[in-house]
Amino acid sequence: MALDAMFPVLRSSDYFTRPSIDELVEREAADPGYCSRVPNFVVGRARYGQVMFSGNTDVRGLDLNEIVTFDRHCVVVYGDEAGKPAVGHGLNKAAEVMLLLDLRSLPEPSILDELLRCRTKKQGARFLSFNPVNGYWKFEVDHFSRFGLVDEEEEDVAMDEVAARQPISEARDPPSNGYELELSHSLPAHLGLDPAKMQEMRMALFPNDEDDVDMEDGFPSDQRYLSRERMSVDSPNTSAKGARLRSLSPLQGSSQKFGRRSGMLARKEPHALLEYSVNPSELGPSSHGILMSGKNKGFPVRMAKVEGFKLPAEQATPVAGKVYSNCVVDAALFMGRSFRVGWGPNGILIHSGSLVNSPGTGLSSVIHIEKVAGDKVVRDEQNKVKEELAELCFSDPMDLHRRLDREVLETESDSFKLKLQKVVASRLVLPEICRSYIDIIERQLEISDLSMSLRVLLMHQVTVWELIRVLFSEKTAGNQLEFSGDEDQEGMIIDKKEVSVNIDLEALPLVRRADFSNWLQDSICHRVQGEVGSLSDARYLEHIILLLTGRQLDTATEIAASRGDVRLAILLSQAGGSMLNRSDVAQQLDLWKINGLDFDYIEEDRLRIYELLAGNIQGALLDSPIDWKRYLGLIMWYQLSPDTSLDIIIHSYHQLLGEGKVPNPVPVYIDEGPLEEAVQWSPGDRFDLSFYLMLLHANQDEKFGLLKTMFSAFSSSYDPLDYHMIWHQRSILEAIGAFSANDLHVLDLSFVHQLLCLGKCHWAIYVILHMPHLDDAPYIHEKLIKEILSQYCELWSKDVAQRQYITELGIPAEWIHEALALFHEYYGDRQGALENYIQCGNWKKAHTIFMTSVAHSLFLSSNHQEIWGITNVLENHKSEIADWDIGAGIYIDYFIIKNSMQEESTMDDDDSDPLERKNESCKSFFGRLNDSLHIWGSKLPVEARACFSKMAEELSQLLMNSPGEGLGPDLYMGCFHTMLNAPVPNDHKASYLQEAVSVFTDILCGD
Repeated sequence: MALDAMFPVLRSSDYFTRPSIDELVEREAADPGYCSRVPNFVVGRARYGQVMFSGNTDVRGLDLNEIVTFDRHCVVVYGDEAGKPAVGHGLNKAAEVMLLLDLRSLPEPSILDELLRCRTKKQGARFLSFNPVNGYWKFEVDHFSRFGLVDEEEEDVAMDEVAARQPISEARDPPSNGYELELSHSLPAHLGLDPAKMQEMRMALFPNDEDDVDMEDGFPSDQRYLSRERMSVDSPNTSAKGARLRSLSPLQGSSQKFGRRSGMLARKEPHALLEYSVNPSELGPSSHGILMSGKNKGFPVRMAKVEGFKLPAEQATPVAGKVYSNCVVDAALFMGRSFRVGWGPNGILIHSGSLVNSPGTGLSSVIHIEKVAGDKVVRDEQNKVKEELAELCFSDPMDLHRRLDREVLETESDSFKLKLQKVVASRLVLPEICRSYIDIIERQLEISDLSMSLRVLLMHQVTVWELIRVLFSEKTAGNQLEFSGDEDQEGMIIDKKEVSVNIDLEALPLVRRADFSNWLQDSICHRVQGEVGSLSDARYLEHIILLLTGRQLDTATEIAASRGDVRLAILLSQAGGSMLNRSDVAQQLDLWKINGLDFDYIEEDRLRIYELLAGNIQGALLDSPIDWKRYLGLIMWYQLSPDTSLDIIIHSYHQLLGEGKVPNPVPVYIDEGPLEEAVQWSPGDRFDLSFYLMLLHANQDEKFGLLKTMFSAFSSSYDPLDYHMIWHQRSILEAIGAFSANDLHVLDLSFVHQLLCLGKCHWAIYVILHMPHLDDAPYIHEKLIKEILSQYCELWSKDVAQRQYITELGIPAEWIHEALALFHEYYGDRQGALENYIQCGNWKKAHTIFMTSVAHSLFLSSNHQEIWGITNVLENHKSEIADWDIGAGIYIDYFIIKNSMQEESTMDDDDSDPLERKNESCKSFFGRLNDSLHIWGSKLPVEARACFSKMAEELSQLLMNSPGEGLGPDLYMGCFHTMLNAPVPNDHKASYLQEAVSVFTDILCGD
């Protein structure tokens, strides 16, 4: 047997087998026939996954490169159905598949796990496991075709192709197995109609009366997105081909391509019944015409034309289920991809229908245009934007961030240098930085008419900055050991070298623990006082319990003493002290229980106090509701020993949280409120930012895997679009080295979007410059900055301060002028567009605008000096400009020829006649004029043609007036022939012809 028929073939370097090909050769030599019964044969691709075929597999002569194909999130075995062997033969057998998923482009692990289970079941496989840490998804299959996270649109297109190839008679008759035909992703099926009959009606109503062409105007007709020129609106005289181009939807190309290829009727998507629901007061003046595509540009949107169709809420749909709750309905799932969710400028969202699974509503074809409130954080209680609040929320923190020390990383992109920045700070100066941010927040709290929910969030931001100072700042031992008479020296900055001899490393953890205890007391003090104030004075024991939860021992002791309860006051004064006192109280309670003491004669609240002093938190609370911060304090103050490190305290609470024994550290807007709108939250969904900071501190030596959740908007605000303060907190923590991450682009871009919604373009670019550089996406900063400059040019170009700051950030001037050029060109300012295209070095575009829009107007208005200046600049780069000689070069040569013809000859030239030289120059120039008119064609307006005609007229007049006595008739006739070929009106050519006849008659008479 030949070697190629004995062993499998594997040519791709990134594919592998187990056993390898070399090992198969060795084992075949040692055990003949081994390749016909390889146990648990594995084929895989690096960074994609692998397939393990169960049992013994015959691998002889298999071309693995043709049979097994790994792609992103999927694997195909025997992609060619014609060459697939029967089930159980070759590689078409039972196997275990393991795919490596790119978690960055997929939903959260909790959602993804359920999606993978559904997808596995849908494809007829058996789900085994999913590891959210490394992204491995395992499942079993009985035989092979294509398995994995196949794109839904590809499935739809494949389904459309099968449906288009299926004859109507087949669709009408049920299959032989007795089951009814079911078309998934089909709107008629969800409406309770017969999909087969609806398909037959559609075939009858939409015959294939179009002349499909594979290529039109150099563009394939099945391209996914049409160019801007093809989507534009033509005049009433538009050709039939242009009308046909406008009728094609960019989302119909795939279906039409399949229809042409198979010879069957091409499927057409019916127009959905649409209704535009717009709230003009919310959109603002800048959003008019946002729905104006090429089909209706320039015409007003018809409001509430029809009601459309609506699916009842109880109707089963492809988006039903808990996975998609609170998501905006994607119309493509039930409207045949005829409409999709889309974003407009400044946070305008265009969608169809309401939220998934919202009670009392069903899926609808009504189109809604809503503006997302990206500026909610700067609105007062009357929902009005306050400029003062906007400055304090955005400009002042950004100014503070700008004043911090930073590192600069220069990156090159197409010969342009971009200065990426990263803030760096010492932990010794962290208290001062936190104090500066707190000052800004406190100035916000002084503004009147703020809503109560906003005030709660602002107070929470203060506590977060204080917690950052407590957990991550560093102090030298000299600050703690040297008494200076000032009780609060946490904010002092002392040079480490000066006091390095006094550092006591063992004392620093205890100092941090004490600071954290003080922070915890301050953050819960208002809640304790609020609950105490709601109680009557007679219930002093309950007062004491509440005071103990906030560790207000002095006040609790005074209350007990004032009531004559001296023994209780003595116990309270020792609360949270040595473990010996707690042990004595616990032993006393145990003795009472052992001796059968009747606890009915002791107040319940007194027993709760004893249990708390003994360290039994559960026995003291008796299922009383308490917030997570106070529960954490109870563990720290009364249960664990006073010398327990802060890291152990945090880990202990986290462990109890996993066991469900302590309250969930819910975000502040849920914990304290009040909120104007309901917030849906489930246990463990997300935690408060303060708790994430504690976990980050406790995991300093390990990789912290909760950064994305920690820096999401919901960890500190109920507004999912508010990132204005959390971005600064992330930046400062990263600056002091608390963590390092390159995958927080969602946070950066979300803050950029928020700044752009408020018109702060310069700060948005500033944020982009602080995004980390990625080797796999080196040009992301350039793309984002250019997009901002072009889309928001109207804002920053009119604001002198913004434009100056953008320049100071080191943004290349070429990028700025490129955006300005696009802006001026869009609004019809061709002169401004030309100047900026020249400034940005886009010589080809500048040359085109000069020829089609600027040159003729300047020439006809006799601004020859300006034309000369522009053309001289362009001439220096004529090697980069196509057709320079029949473009702007014409104007330069015109001025040169005209000046030379006007000058009087000062010296005789015996070799050639001056008239002959002029004739040759004019002849060449007129030929270039004709070539230019032919090449540029319809791109040149009438004024440009008039400009060329005027040039030819002036040169022809100069040629006629040139002296030529005594010259031969051939030269005269040659001059007239040159003038007759010039691009001048017919009446001028008639006059030239009359003059030629007159001259010719004189010559004949003279002879």
